[in-house]
Amino acid sequence: MFDIFRSLKTLLKTSRIRIDNTIFQLHYSITVIILLSFCIIISTKQYVGDPIDCVRSDSVSQSVINTYCWIHTTYTLPKIGIEVPYPGVDWESNQNEFRYHRYYQWVGFVLFFQSTLFYIPRWLWKMWEGGKIQALMMDLDVGVCSDHEKKQKKKLLVDYLYNSRGHHNWYAGRYFFCELLALANVIFQIYALDKFFDGEFLTYGTEVIQFSQMDQEERIDPMIRIFPRVTKCRFYKYGPSANIETIDALCLLPLNIVNEKIYIFIWFWFLILTAMTAALILYRMIIIACPPVRVYLLSLRFKLGSLDHLHTIVRRMSVGDWFLVYMLGQNIDSVIYQELIQELATKTDNDGKKDII
Repeated sequence: MFDIFRSLKTLLKTSRIRIDNTIFQLHYSITVIILLSFCIIISTKQYVGDPIDCVRSDSVSQSVINTYCWIHTTYTLPKIGIEVPYPGVDWESNQNEFRYHRYYQWVGFVLFFQSTLFYIPRWLWKMWEGGKIQALMMDLDVGVCSDHEKKQKKKLLVDYLYNSRGHHNWYAGRYFFCELLALANVIFQIYALDKFFDGEFLTYGTEVIQFSQMDQEERIDPMIRIFPRVTKCRFYKYGPSANIETIDALCLLPLNIVNEKIYIFIWFWFLILTAMTAALILYRMIIIACPPVRVYLLSLRFKLGSLDHLHTIVRRMSVGDWFLVYMLGQNIDSVIYQELIQELATKTDNDGKKDII
């Protein structure tokens, strides 16, 4: 079990080459680890025991009843108050009143599928990025190198950035699309889980908060309503005279004690993730629309010396060019990067003056 969890730590390893940002990493790294960890936990009897355990008639074996009720689902009733022996458990012959619970058979598969969806934007970006940042770095993230080697590599990089101006919008656009896809994915998963839990997930977190603030004698736990610990199941078999006998079984679902904690965490985590990613998309829109913001970000992030150089780069380069320069700044040694910006701005500015003449 611990070997499996240790293998998930590889998703937390940060590469020395950064090709994305922290919020994007929360989607494909932290969230994937959380979902896979939950998937492993609920699939392991060592932690949650048997997924179902039913009290049955002596005429039917324990294993048969357990297997039947697990496969054909159990049900509860709308009655939750103190007049019933267990929340949702009472006698009722009208099957239209039954509330069937089928989700618990699929929770493990759904969690695994969710983790896969969260990794797709990262997989797309890695494929589209194609190692561009790594190739352009040329080991300039290591500040200790000979002057000749550093000068030669800087010249190559400056020449590339200068000659390829205006050709990186598609590169930046793909990355912005992956961030937008990450936002769409988490919103889609919230609504998909709401459908999975019969319209209960959207308000699950708020109901739990309200429940904790209510009077203890009057409150009804929403976690028990959505994830019942005790349910009912009906088993039918032929009697001695070939008549159909109905056997009522009372079933314990210990797995739901874990499920309710998992999904309250997921509810809050998805809410936080959605808010942060939506703010990130708004931030990208401001960057695209406002060149002064791009100048400010370069100056703030990398503590560069001359603002004139930054204004020259932003003014004479496209959003995609700026994005590539910004990403390189996250990977190249700060001193070398400052020299690179100065040389690139000087070359770009001299070219602009020639065009005017």
